[in-house]
Amino acid sequence: MPDLELASRRLGSGPPLMVVLQLDRAGWAPVLERLARGHEVVAVDLPGFGDSPPLPEGTTPTVEALAAAVAAWLPGAGLTRPPVAGNSLGGAVALELARGGAVGSVVALSPIGLWSRPEAAYALGSLRVAHAMARACAERPGRIAGHPIGRTVAFWQLAARPWRIPEAAAADALRDLARSPGFEATRRAVRAYRLRAFTPEVPVTVGWGTRDLMTPPHQALRAARLLPGARHVSLGGCGHSPMSDDPEQVTRVVLDTVSD
Repeated sequence: MPDLELASRRLGSGPPLMVVLQLDRAGWAPVLERLARGHEVVAVDLPGFGDSPPLPEGTTPTVEALAAAVAAWLPGAGLTRPPVAGNSLGGAVALELARGGAVGSVVALSPIGLWSRPEAAYALGSLRVAHAMARACAERPGRIAGHPIGRTVAFWQLAARPWRIPEAAAADALRDLARSPGFEATRRAVRAYRLRAFTPEVPVTVGWGTRDLMTPPHQALRAARLLPGARHVSLGGCGHSPMSDDPEQVTRVVLDTVSD
């Protein structure tokens, strides 16, 4: 696979810490600010999301292919086995990077791939509805983001308290969802993904929101069986994308793993 020039931005100074982003750029923002107080945070958009181009034509955007693209991008970005954090699809990519020995530690928040067939269909089907909603209001996302009820309808499957998401962050999230060119192809490709068991050779933390409606917390039990060497933590009161619900709690989980 030819190397892709992935879009990224850097915040803060100190030891590097990579965060892989997809549809959750707005959700990660308050956590990135906190992490940047002691680290140079490198926030990279996965292929086909945010400002990164999709994978080359003819390449199916599986979790493994996305991870391979990030691994190939690392040397050009001046990163050698950095610690990495990711949520949902980003969490699964982070785990595959650990499997391939490309990173120094992993925090995976509600990673996909621990689902059954019906659970995958439900989660990805709900995202398809959210995508249609975002595209319908792409020119004026404030119609939804500007009201607590609109934010609840748009983000109920992602956040435990979607009405509390700031209006600007909600509008940015809707724009990202509407304009990500790799969304539909990736949504179809990851449906068949299942995390395969491995024993991590680097520190790995898997965190699961206790109020996750997209990938319910019982999937954390499967993660514990497949990743016996990892640390498994519950994120109290958080949904599928816990960064929006409790940025302080997520920041602590990430920093605890990086310092191991």
